This record gives sequence, C-alpha cells and structure tokens, in this order.
Amino acid sequence: MSRRCELTGKAVQTGNLVSHSNHKTRTRFLPNLCNVTLISDALQRKVRLRITASALRSVEHRGGLDAFLVKAQDTELSKDALAIKRQIAKKAAAAG
Repeated sequence: MSRRCELTGKAVQTGNLVSHSNHKTRTRFLPNLCNVTLISDALQRKVRLRITASALRSVEHRGGLDAFLVKAQDTELSKDALAIKRQIAKKAAAAG
C-alpha cells in the first residue's frame, strides 16, 4: 500500500536534514496518514479510506465526504475515491 492520501494525493517528499554545522543528510518526509471510516450521506453507507489528518479536517470543513468529493479534482483522487465520487454523482442525477 502506497503512502499517499486517497483524497488529496499528498505523498512522500524527500529532502535534507541540515545540522548547525550545515551537514546535510537525506531524509524522507512522510504524510500523516490515518485509517478512517467516513459516512456517505448519498450512498447511505460507510467508506474506509486512508487519508491525511489535514484532508480529514478539510472533509469536515466542507460538510462531509460527499461535498468534498464533488469539489475534488479527479487527478488527485485514488481509484477507490474516484469510484465513490461517480456513485455519488449517479445517485444525485437519479434523485433529481
């Protein structure tokens, strides 16, 4: 399983740790990933995702998973999240 947020696409970054004497050591900066279960109001079911803590705050700020996915760009979403977004759009189109 890759270290990538399923909603925002945030992934591992590389860089240097720089000491006081300006000695540089290569390192990896890992995203703060959390396994969460979110509820989709449109689909009436729970969805398990692996997202960053900042993405979880963004989901809550936008008003839930459905509202976040509607505004999210398809290029940032994982395959599972993109499938959920399509299901939500299909439900919305069927409802009216």
